[in-house]
Amino acid sequence: MLIVFLVWLFCLPKTLFEDPTSTVVTSSDNVLIGARIAEDGQWRFPQIDSVPNRFKQSVLLFEDEYFYRHPGFNPISIFNAIKHNLTKNTRRGGSTITQQVVRLSRKNTSRTYFEKCIELFMATRLEFKYSKDDILKLYATHTPYGGNVVGLETASWRYFGIPAHELSWGQSAALAVLPNAPSLIFPGRNEQTLLQKRNRLLKKLWDKNHIDQTTYELAIAEPLPQKPLTLPNNAPHLTERIKKEHPGKRIKTSIDRHLQYQNNILAERHFQRLKSNEIQNLSILVLDIESRKVLSYIGNAPSTTADGNQVDIITKKRSTGSTLKPFLFASLLNEGQLLPNSLVKDIPTVINGYNPKNFNKKHAGAVPASRALSRSLNVPAVRLLRQFGLQKFYNKLHNMNLKLDKPAGHYGLALILGGAESSLWDITKTYASAASTLNYYISNSSTYRANEFVDPTYLFEDEKDFGPQQFEPSILNAGAIYHTFKSLQEVNRPDGNENWQFFDSSQRIAWKTGTSFGFKDAWAVGVTPKYAIGVWAGNADGEGRPGLTGITAAAPLLFDVLDVLPQSGWFQEPFDDLVEFEICKESGFRASTFCDVTQKEFLPIKGTRSKQCPYHHQIFLDEKGKFRVNSDCYPLENMVQKNWFRLPTVVEYYYVNSNPNYKVIPPFLEGCFTEESQLMEFIFPKKNEEILIPKDLGKNTQEVLFKLAHQQSESTVHWYLDETYVGSTTQFHELILDAKLGDYLLTAMDDEGNRIQQKLSVKMASN
Repeated sequence: MLIVFLVWLFCLPKTLFEDPTSTVVTSSDNVLIGARIAEDGQWRFPQIDSVPNRFKQSVLLFEDEYFYRHPGFNPISIFNAIKHNLTKNTRRGGSTITQQVVRLSRKNTSRTYFEKCIELFMATRLEFKYSKDDILKLYATHTPYGGNVVGLETASWRYFGIPAHELSWGQSAALAVLPNAPSLIFPGRNEQTLLQKRNRLLKKLWDKNHIDQTTYELAIAEPLPQKPLTLPNNAPHLTERIKKEHPGKRIKTSIDRHLQYQNNILAERHFQRLKSNEIQNLSILVLDIESRKVLSYIGNAPSTTADGNQVDIITKKRSTGSTLKPFLFASLLNEGQLLPNSLVKDIPTVINGYNPKNFNKKHAGAVPASRALSRSLNVPAVRLLRQFGLQKFYNKLHNMNLKLDKPAGHYGLALILGGAESSLWDITKTYASAASTLNYYISNSSTYRANEFVDPTYLFEDEKDFGPQQFEPSILNAGAIYHTFKSLQEVNRPDGNENWQFFDSSQRIAWKTGTSFGFKDAWAVGVTPKYAIGVWAGNADGEGRPGLTGITAAAPLLFDVLDVLPQSGWFQEPFDDLVEFEICKESGFRASTFCDVTQKEFLPIKGTRSKQCPYHHQIFLDEKGKFRVNSDCYPLENMVQKNWFRLPTVVEYYYVNSNPNYKVIPPFLEGCFTEESQLMEFIFPKKNEEILIPKDLGKNTQEVLFKLAHQQSESTVHWYLDETYVGSTTQFHELILDAKLGDYLLTAMDDEGNRIQQKLSVKMASN
C-alpha cells in the first residue's frame, strides 16, 4: 500500500506541460498587438490568467458538469461511457476535464482502458496539487482547436479576432464544443456538425437558466467561424524584438494601441510620399517623458523585404547628422561659456585640415548662438565644439548614457556634424531625459535626480529608477536646458507649418533635424513637456538620395505625429536656476561699459561669469564724425567720444552682407593711422596652413585661392608672392594663382600702403 501511495505521490512530472509557447505582445490596455508562433510551429499562447465566465459555463456544461464536485474522475460518467461503447457503434468518452488535462500532458498516448486507468490515477493526484480553477486554466490553455491552433486565447483570436473575455455566448459555445473533435469539425468544414453541437449546447445553457431566451435566440443566429484569421500585427518590429528578448512570454507593453494605430497610418502615408524618391524606410518612436515608457514603436515602413522592411531601424546605429548640436549648446550654457544670443563666428574655417561647410555653402560672419542652433549652422557648431573641448563633450555624451562605439579622436570635430553613429532609440531617449530633468526641477522644489538619463522601457510593469533626489545636476542644469529648448522652438518648420504661431491648435515643440553626409539619413527629434518624438527616414542599405534631408523627409512626419498627440503646453521657466542681468543687445554678450543699448534677461546663473562684450569699443572721432582720430593728430578738445560696435575684419566681411544696419567703423583721418588698426585680414590661406598637391594629379603645381577681407571694400589691393607682383583686386579680394612646390611669403598691400604678410608652404600630399 505504501508503494502505491508513493507512486501516486510522485506520479506527476515537475512541470506538467513543457511545450514551447508563442511570444504574445499586448498593449498597455492588454489588447493583443502582435504574436509570434512557438518553436514547434504551433500557435500556443502562454497560460491565461483566468477563464472567461461564458466559456467556463459552456465548457463545464458540455464536458464536465460535475467538475467542481468530483475528485478528478466521475464514476457515473465512466460507467455510462463503458455501457455506451459496449452496446453502440459510436464511441463515447467519460473523461473529466482533469483527466483530459492529464491526457494532453502525456501527448500521443493510446486511448485504451489501461491508459484511462493511468489518467484516472494521475487525475486524482492533479486534484491535490492544483485548484479547480488552475486545472481549468490548464485545460483552456492546452486543448487543441484544429490545425496548429492550441488553447482558448489563441482560438479566440484565430477564429473570431477578439480576446477570449469578449467572446459572446454563441462564440463561447462554439469553442467549448470544438475540442471534442477538432479534426472532424474544423471551422470552415463540416459546418452542420459544428452548428448542431453548438446549438445543442446553447439550448442546454438556456434550459439550465445560464442564459435567457433572448440571449439564446441571438446566440443561435450567430455565424460560425470560417478559416483562421490573421493575428494582429500592429507593432511587428517591437514584437520581433520582444521575441528575441523575452521568447515564449506574454508581454504587456506600454504601447498606446490607439496611438500605434494612428502612427501606422501615418507611416503608410509618408512611405507613399517618400518612395517616389526611392526612399524606402522610416521609423517612429514616441516616449512618455515622465515614465520614459514607449508609447509607439514603428520600426520600419510598410515596404517590402527587398527594401529592408524587416530591419528594426529604431535600434540600428546611423550617422547622427546635426542631432547632437543641442547638447553642445546646452553644455556651453551649463558652464557659462556661452549665453543664448552671444554672437558666434560663422566664417571660413580650417582646423588641422578639416574645413567644415554650412549646408547652404554660405557664411554669415557672426550669428547669435541660438540662431546658429535653430538654423543648424555647421561652421559655428564646429568652432564651439573646439572651444568646449572634443574629449570633454565626448565624455558628456557618455554621461548622458549616449554611448559611442569609438574614441573621441576617431570622430574628431566632425562628431558634431554626424561623424558619429547612434540609434533613434538612444537619440530620442536623450532628448526625453533632458526634458524630464527640466520638468522634475520645476515640480520638485528645484531639485534634480541622480539617474535621469536612463534607458526607456517598453514593459508596462517596469518602473525606472531615476536615482535619489539631489540639489546639484548630474549633467545639465535646468536653466541651460530651458534656453536650449527655447532656441529649438524657433527651428523653421516644414512646408505647411511655417505660420504655426498664429493657430491656437498648434503645439509648441523643441525640435531638431539632422541630415547625414551623402543624404543617407534624415532625422527629426522633438520634445514637449509630456512626449518625446523621434523620426528617421532613409534607406536601410545606406543608399543616399537627393533631397533626403531632415526638414523634407523626416520633419513632416514628426509634425503629423505631434498633431495626433494630446496638447502638452510648454515648459515652465526655471526661475530658481536663472538670474537677471544685463545683456548687450547687439552682441548678446554680457554688457560692458561700452554697450549703449542693453536689455535685462533671465539667463543661467553661471552666465554671470561669461565674458563681457568684446565687440564694443570706445573710439574718438573728429568734429564731423567722419574720421577716427587720436591725440597725436587732432586737438583733444575737438574730439568726439563714441562707443562703436566693431567686428573683426574677416567676420565683418561676411556680416555686412546680411546685416545692412551694420556700420563700418570710420577710417582714420590722414596722418592718424595707428598700428592697432587691422584693416586687412587673410581668409585663405590661414596662418601656417599647408597647401597639398594630390599625387595622382601628376603635376607639381596647384591652383590656390588667395582671399582677404578689407574694411574698406572699395580699396585696391596689390598681391605679391616673394616680392613678385602677381595681381591686383578691387572690392572682391580674391585671386587664383598656380603655385609650385615650395615655401613662399605672401604679401598684400593697399593703395594707402597698409600691408599684411603671411608665410605658406606648397607640398606634395603623402598619399
